[in-house]
Amino acid sequence: MKTVLMVAEKPSLAQSIAKILSRGSMSSHKGLNGACSVHEYTGTFAGQPVRFKMTSVCGHVMTLDFLGKYNKWDKVDPAELFSQAPTEKKEANPKLNMVKFLQVEGRGCDYIVLWLDCDKEGENICFEVLDAVLPVMNKAPSGEKTVFRARFSSITDTDICSAMARLGEPDHNEALSVDARQELDLRIGCAFTRFQTKYFQGKYGDLDSSLISFGPCQTPTLGFCVERHDKIQSFKPETYWVLQAKVNTDKDRSLLLDWDRVRVFDREIAQMFLNLTKLEKEAQVEATGKKEKAKQRPLALNTVEMLRVASSSLGMGPQHAMQTAERLYTQGYISYPRTETTHYPENFDLKGSLRQQANHPYWADTVKRLLAEGINRPRKGHDAGDHPPITPMRSATEAELGGDAWRLYEYITRHFIATVSHDCKYLQSTISFRIGPELFTCSGRTVISPGFTEIMPWQSVPLEESLPTCQRGDTFPVGEVKVLEKQTSPPDYLTEAELITLMEKHGIGTDASIPVHINNICQRNYVTVESGRRLKPTNLGIVLVHGYYKIDAELVLPTIRSAVEKQLNLIAQGKADYRQVLGHTLDVFKRKFHYFVDSIAGMDELMEVSFSPLAATGKPLSRCGKCHRFMKYIQVGGSKGCDLTLPHWASTLSSVDPGFGGTGSGPRGQGAGGCHRAPLSLPGMGCNECTHPSCQHSLSLLGIGQCVECESGVLVLDPTSGPKWKVACNKCNVVAHCFENAHRVRVSADTCNVCEAALLDVDFNKAKSPLPGDETQHMGCVFCDPVFQELVELKHAASCHPMHRGGPGRRQGRGRGRARRPPGKPNPRRPKDKMSALAAYFV
Repeated sequence: MKTVLMVAEKPSLAQSIAKILSRGSMSSHKGLNGACSVHEYTGTFAGQPVRFKMTSVCGHVMTLDFLGKYNKWDKVDPAELFSQAPTEKKEANPKLNMVKFLQVEGRGCDYIVLWLDCDKEGENICFEVLDAVLPVMNKAPSGEKTVFRARFSSITDTDICSAMARLGEPDHNEALSVDARQELDLRIGCAFTRFQTKYFQGKYGDLDSSLISFGPCQTPTLGFCVERHDKIQSFKPETYWVLQAKVNTDKDRSLLLDWDRVRVFDREIAQMFLNLTKLEKEAQVEATGKKEKAKQRPLALNTVEMLRVASSSLGMGPQHAMQTAERLYTQGYISYPRTETTHYPENFDLKGSLRQQANHPYWADTVKRLLAEGINRPRKGHDAGDHPPITPMRSATEAELGGDAWRLYEYITRHFIATVSHDCKYLQSTISFRIGPELFTCSGRTVISPGFTEIMPWQSVPLEESLPTCQRGDTFPVGEVKVLEKQTSPPDYLTEAELITLMEKHGIGTDASIPVHINNICQRNYVTVESGRRLKPTNLGIVLVHGYYKIDAELVLPTIRSAVEKQLNLIAQGKADYRQVLGHTLDVFKRKFHYFVDSIAGMDELMEVSFSPLAATGKPLSRCGKCHRFMKYIQVGGSKGCDLTLPHWASTLSSVDPGFGGTGSGPRGQGAGGCHRAPLSLPGMGCNECTHPSCQHSLSLLGIGQCVECESGVLVLDPTSGPKWKVACNKCNVVAHCFENAHRVRVSADTCNVCEAALLDVDFNKAKSPLPGDETQHMGCVFCDPVFQELVELKHAASCHPMHRGGPGRRQGRGRGRARRPPGKPNPRRPKDKMSALAAYFV
């Protein structure tokens, strides 16, 4: 009996599909990776009895990355990443052993059916699975087809069985378009990110970001937010005046009239119109009108509209909303949630989907009436050729789903019912009045038929008072005429819903990636989410966008990314060559990168305005041992270092720049770590100067001996620098690189008999141990021990990053050799008690 391997995108999907196809008669067991299950049953395939094995992956099997040294920031010029740096496919999650798992399950199989999600990413995963499985499958007779692709839009019996009955082939062109996008984003994003991160990090103390990232989609997304911010900042309010009149229709009722001129921007002119009308006692009816109007039911629901409503009405961020929708889909409650289509195909079973809701406690009456009277065909929308619009596939209750899942499901279901309902119809009445020479109008609405607003009440026509019955020539007493002074107001910050609309309009990202890009600019501290889910750019986000505009506006404008997306779509359609698109796009961005590097001083000037140089914000050698950010010295009362409290007499030490190090030589410069867990220190003191006897990061436990160059400094071990261990002076810029690839370096309580320096206990990697006789552990003095002398390299830390144009570069090291302590100098690292430590600093 032959074997058919079937692979879904997620374990829950595999179980649901297998349960439908096997009609519940299947056996299940965990796979070797512990994350994916295997469901087995017997059936027929291609007219013959077979054994089915249904399993899954967990998203992408492979990810794209650079090889070897190109993954190390300090080893490679970022410009090389555009063309010279080779890439490879690596396992996306090595802990899952997904490739080995697929090979074990695929070994000896005769056919494979791919049940991955039916979008471009799903097609790409299809070929990742095939790369792993095809080499271990049984060889097929010449010409026999062994690879099949199932295409489906929902986890229902009808859709799954229909997909199994009409299997196709995976789309290689769509998979290539994803490969191209991955490589473009990797090469472009890494090159710009590495350069600007290394350039600015360590240069500005209050630049609160460990990674200053650039992304071909992320950056234009941020650009939309900053553009709105700039409009708000540059907005100048204008004063204007409005004439407002009231007429009395009876003793207890009056109508508020709108001025036909709307507003004027000159006070004297407004006063003139007031003078012309305020003495009038009656308002004469000039015209009346009634017109029946309709408010259209919504188009069928696609991903972008779902995300917009989730953010604006449900208070759910796009990323969270997308994850919630995916869970509802895998559980079989809704159809596939990633679609650009707003048009139902002619053969879609609308009545069948509606019948599923006929007994729901919230909308059963509306559904039954629609089924009895006949549903209204949904409006004709856009057919993107991917999946049908998002549709509820089975009924669910609030108790069954709960929380955000229920709120999103309820909206999706109400939206679907609304699409097959009738339009809302209402009667709009208007009356035009003349008061003196000026015309005024009032209007009212009366609902004739609520239509779809019955199921979507938040879309209903606002209730308004009915207008009095009157005709041309009738008069009403004027109650009041006055001038109101008002001001124009600036636009508000973009909401997530508005940003999603802009991204869709300009072709930035896909329906699946839009939530990711918005989440990225929030996570990278480029924007903050304010009340009403409005996105307010931070100083860093504003400076970056303004810097891109100053250097090369196309880096932040949506135009170039939109053009790239169009080329990627042409690859997916088989109309463009993958290599040509990739090569051309990388060449364009490589030229832009070189220009950006040459012009970085322009962005640096903007940084200087918004952020403070490191020297002005805190001592460069003062790093927090908990969060590894620079600690800022601030003259205030109560105090904090990251979230760890200091005593009241100490100054505030706030973490302002990530990355462990010291003098601003890039992400990992000179310095020793510290922590405020045991805050026995003086204001402005770094943790590598603190002498608290029990703190694991203090000078007392990590100090080694007198600095070889300065009079007052102590060489201190950086406990976070492994596997490239460092010892640095806590006063000057001397740094010693030592014991590379050692597992552990510990400062011993024992001291050297010759120079009184603390001994170091070093445990090396067995495969890379430099010790004689294949030994892995050695204790000795860094100054006197001949074994350690060849393992220590003394250098000066750079005072400025070498990529900072016009600044000093890295000074040359002094080469390998023995680091000697000047004779006759005692070891100052361990004072006898706390008070002696403090006293030493007060002298």
